[in-house]
Amino acid sequence: MRILFAFLVALAVVSTPVLARELRQPALKSQAALVVDQESGEILLGKNADSTLPIASLTKLMTAIVTLDAELDADEPVTVTKADVDRLRGSHSRLQVGTTLSRDEMMHLALMASENRAASAIANSYPGGKDSCVLAMNLKAQLLGMTGTRFEDGTGLSSRNVSTAQDLAKLVEAAHAYPKIREFTTSTSYQVKVGRRTMRFGNTNNLTRSSRWEIGLSKTGYIAEAGRCLVMQVTLAERSIIIVLLDSWGKYTRVGDATRIRQWLEFAASRATPRSAAGLVPVGDFASPLRGNGQPG
Repeated sequence: MRILFAFLVALAVVSTPVLARELRQPALKSQAALVVDQESGEILLGKNADSTLPIASLTKLMTAIVTLDAELDADEPVTVTKADVDRLRGSHSRLQVGTTLSRDEMMHLALMASENRAASAIANSYPGGKDSCVLAMNLKAQLLGMTGTRFEDGTGLSSRNVSTAQDLAKLVEAAHAYPKIREFTTSTSYQVKVGRRTMRFGNTNNLTRSSRWEIGLSKTGYIAEAGRCLVMQVTLAERSIIIVLLDSWGKYTRVGDATRIRQWLEFAASRATPRSAAGLVPVGDFASPLRGNGQPG
């Protein structure tokens, strides 16, 4: 019996460091990151989560939120004007000046294909114009407790649109409460009729086309100052998870980081015990202003 006990103790001593190494947090390439259990609020992984950084087109989630909050006519025609042309960075757009689509169609393109002219047209068609839209975006950020966030435009082309990974997790949770945002951000493609032409647009997040991912919300972003950004609400290992990745460099870095997070969570779940159903030790708690309030806005 003593020999068996000694063997088990020795095995535990050897196995514990091995298990610790196996469950070690993944090495992420993104400069800032946050992984949150949406239901419990547990922060499962954090990296520079309170650093204030440019957020590029992640901005468009807030543009959509305040537009939906305003309860504007989804079918109202919205036209791309010269004011919507990107003169800051000269980014390309397939929507020519004069293109008219419904507000919902513009929002779909802004969220799914990250169409800057569509997002600009939505902001400019907001009651009171762009300035009123940006004011509403900043007020909404305050209401959501996003204290490290500031918006200066509705597209994200401005590098002065800044936030933190912690704040963006709150934005993702808030946006996830809107059925249209969930639908528009996760559709793999979308077609609109412009004049006599039918134009097809694709999702900027290739992961939405992968059968290995169950994505409930997605948004990418990129400008030179922000690097490549990605936020998602996903179901992984039977858990609702919010992922925020900021300032990733390299074309596939944000996708690689998301994949590393998925593999890490799935492996942890496979090693879970009855005492630790998650298989992970949370590193903090995510204080969401929406917890306990399931109403959009």
